[in-house]
Amino acid sequence: MEDDKYYPLPDYLTIKKSNIDGLGLFSTQIIDESTNLGISHIKNDEFQHGMIRTPLGGFVNHAEDSNCELIEIGPNIYLYTKKDIMPEEELTLTYSTYSVKTVASF
Repeated sequence: MEDDKYYPLPDYLTIKKSNIDGLGLFSTQIIDESTNLGISHIKNDEFQHGMIRTPLGGFVNHAEDSNCELIEIGPNIYLYTKKDIMPEEELTLTYSTYSVKTVASF
């Protein structure tokens, strides 16, 4: 039987207390560089900053030496790893009110 339950995060990510700020997004296993972690934001002008944050996008904290980046593909913005992520490592972005790379297509 197909699993039709909603899971707000991939099974290799969790949300827990961050040493950076509040709650953060953490890996539960090794995640390879250039991995697409999923949709973090959906463009919609009716929301602040013109985007709706998903659970994936709502818990990523800022770091100058970040290990993830946002990439825009069509109407969605995806969270990608910039380097290998180790278990228990917090996923981070370098951001100032959302800087996003735009990719035409894959």
